[in-house]
Amino acid sequence: MINKISYNQLGGADHGWLQAKHHFSFANYHDPKRIHFGPMRVINDDVIAPHKGFAPHAHDNMEIITYVRKGAITHTDDMGNKGRTAAGDIQVMSAGSGVVHSEFNLENEETNLYQIWIFPNKKNVQPRWEAKQFPKDPVQDQLKPLVTGFNHPDQDSLKIYQDAIIYAGRMNKGTSISQTINHQAYALCSYGSFAIEDVELSKGDGAEITKKQEVLITAKENCEILLIDLPKF
Repeated sequence: MINKISYNQLGGADHGWLQAKHHFSFANYHDPKRIHFGPMRVINDDVIAPHKGFAPHAHDNMEIITYVRKGAITHTDDMGNKGRTAAGDIQVMSAGSGVVHSEFNLENEETNLYQIWIFPNKKNVQPRWEAKQFPKDPVQDQLKPLVTGFNHPDQDSLKIYQDAIIYAGRMNKGTSISQTINHQAYALCSYGSFAIEDVELSKGDGAEITKKQEVLITAKENCEILLIDLPKF
């Protein structure tokens, strides 16, 4: 089953410096039917104005993944980490027993990113943060795993405390790939458009994929897809 969630159906908020769209209930947006998908609690599609951002604030017991689509975001935290993550790259933070961090767009252009929160399968771990650049070439056969659980054999991916996999890839118009799904998956269209089986997604759209072990993804335009494979919760 593929359940499309159109961009114009999402909740959201206009904070002036931040234009936010929420795939799930968040802050002042609440929809009892849209609380989580598996252990994934948050997907925020954020546009952050130049030289603006999130002042220092605390988190605990949450895996927080940031995928930058345009511009860049600069992270600092009370563990002494500081790093800039640019478009097409990703950062992860295991909030664990507690961490204070900030996220700022220090660029001269807007930054557009997905912020994804996933409940961990292990609580009160030592907080950690890491970021990584990933290849930007279009995929040919399958999407690339960018983030995986610690038990996953992929050595290039960033790790989180959950049996989840975040795949991503750019596709050229007219190409198709067959993507395996371990559990259930949530797809996001970063730009362009593609079809999952016969369901077409355009920039900003999402889709819940359940009861399928494999799907055919076809690029209708040059596009980028994120596919988040998640266990039941």
